[in-house]
Amino acid sequence: MIIKILGSGCKKCIALGENAKAAADAAGISAEIVKVTDYAQIAAYGVMSTPALVIDEKVVSTGKVLTVSEVTEKLGTA
Repeated sequence: MIIKILGSGCKKCIALGENAKAAADAAGISAEIVKVTDYAQIAAYGVMSTPALVIDEKVVSTGKVLTVSEVTEKLGTA
């Protein structure tokens, strides 16, 4: 599974990345966390508000920092 964090690298982006890693670890999912900071790549996903969470190339959240439990829910539906 590939989890991408889209954003500039701000505190919120870092927090979302940490929460995504914690959620994957807690769920026992082997996931690669990729940080995407290039605005052209972010725009290619149609994301206008960061941070955004992308799971296996599907945008599942934009504009907010999800909690570990919220990310876990998204992992289950991805």
